[in-house]
Amino acid sequence: MKKYCEMSREELLDLKKEFDREFDEIKAEGLALDMSRGKPAPDQLDLSMKMMEVLAGDADLKCETGVDCRNYGVIDGIPEAKRLLGEMSEVEPENIIIYGNSSLNVMFDTIARSYSHGVMGNTPWCKLDKVKFLCPVPGYDRHFRITEFFGIEMINIPMTQEGPDMDMVEKYVNEDPAVKGIWCVPKYSNPQGYTYSEETVKRFAHLKPAAPDFRIYWDNAYSIHHLYDDNQDFLLEILDECAKAGNPDIVYKFTSTSKVSFPGSGIAAVAASKANLDDFRKYMTVQTIGHDKLNQLRHVRFFKDINGLHEHMKKHADILRPKFELVLATLDKELTGLGIGEWTKPHGGYFISFDSMEGCAKAIVAKAKEAGVVMTGAGATYPYGKDPKDSNIRIAPSYPSVEELGKAAEVFVLCVKLVSVEKLLEK
Repeated sequence: MKKYCEMSREELLDLKKEFDREFDEIKAEGLALDMSRGKPAPDQLDLSMKMMEVLAGDADLKCETGVDCRNYGVIDGIPEAKRLLGEMSEVEPENIIIYGNSSLNVMFDTIARSYSHGVMGNTPWCKLDKVKFLCPVPGYDRHFRITEFFGIEMINIPMTQEGPDMDMVEKYVNEDPAVKGIWCVPKYSNPQGYTYSEETVKRFAHLKPAAPDFRIYWDNAYSIHHLYDDNQDFLLEILDECAKAGNPDIVYKFTSTSKVSFPGSGIAAVAASKANLDDFRKYMTVQTIGHDKLNQLRHVRFFKDINGLHEHMKKHADILRPKFELVLATLDKELTGLGIGEWTKPHGGYFISFDSMEGCAKAIVAKAKEAGVVMTGAGATYPYGKDPKDSNIRIAPSYPSVEELGKAAEVFVLCVKLVSVEKLLEK
């Protein structure tokens, strides 16, 4: 297959004519397909419906220590929920606090508390001249929106297949006391689906921050979200590595069951050192009398243990796998060898990352929308919504049906071809 950049102007004009005709035909179909966010599909949500039955009207609603889960008390989570989320997070129950329904909410609160009251006795960020955060890119848009909301300066750190560029991370963290944190999605990263290598995790653990209140925001959102039984990524456990490196306090590890049970109605948790968790509890005693213990109990009774979680996630994988493979097969078939795009092939998580020719991403997403396919906004995977190369597009295959997804993938590759040809003709 000849690369588009090697074609003559006449060849490109012929292609444009053909693609314009195909585009007009698709537009006439009046499609309305949504690939904008990584939402579980309805049949994935159906997998957890039996959870709604485990706390029937006559059920024993006391946790294992005898506390009535209908009432006040137990501020940091019932013991069996700590055990379950601890297993999911690969930490001991004493190293975890159970929160409400969303880890994003906990991350926002953690930034807000650091901003208003400081971290473990350090100066509140609001009293500092400058606060900076490192942002591996492309990355998770909602992370960036939190730090932007508080006026924190965000610094792009390029992602590699091993994780963030650790030479840059070490330089910023070890030399600049204004750098207070880094956002991380270490397993099946959003959007590329990369998993940090053992060397990367160990380099994180051995950081020597110039700021005593620097923290790694380790958002392990996809820890058990594999697509394949026989081809899974492995991630070294960060808390253990930090303890071994003599740095037990530099990491907050976030997790939730949002894409395990019900998004928005799951349970979230933070794993951290004893000193960090004691710091968390100080504000929790003011903020809340306790999170939803009935929901914690419901999850424990339904999943029982880590084996129950893994079996449940295999059912998710059976639904997601064909969708990922369909999109990847379409990209491979239609775009390989044309020199107009590159894409990741993740073993888990919720996204595929696509890089178009420079300066084309916004136009591709706009063209897809014109044809009835809504995608995540171009630039969303970068702080301030500004992708310096205007090339990264996050593809979210989870929500549409296989039939809808097949159509959406066809529309997407056509838009990539059309916009790429137009870009080359401009030159």
